[in-house]
Amino acid sequence: MNWDQIEGQWKDLKGTVREKWAKFTDDDVELIAGKKDRFVGKLQERYGLAKDRAELELDDYINGMNKDKSKLS
Repeated sequence: MNWDQIEGQWKDLKGTVREKWAKFTDDDVELIAGKKDRFVGKLQERYGLAKDRAELELDDYINGMNKDKSKLS
């Protein structure tokens, strides 16, 4: 999944994002709206992560989604 796909499917992904990152508020998830820079910023804010660590966490999550999707094919 790439960021264009994530942005396009954001409504469907919001629930899984909230499950993974429980410190996110509904407003946070609405603000992120599938935008990578906003997502990284909220990870930094809510979890106290450095930018590079937040990006790594997010990349790991996306890679996991891609693996799960390929298992269904």
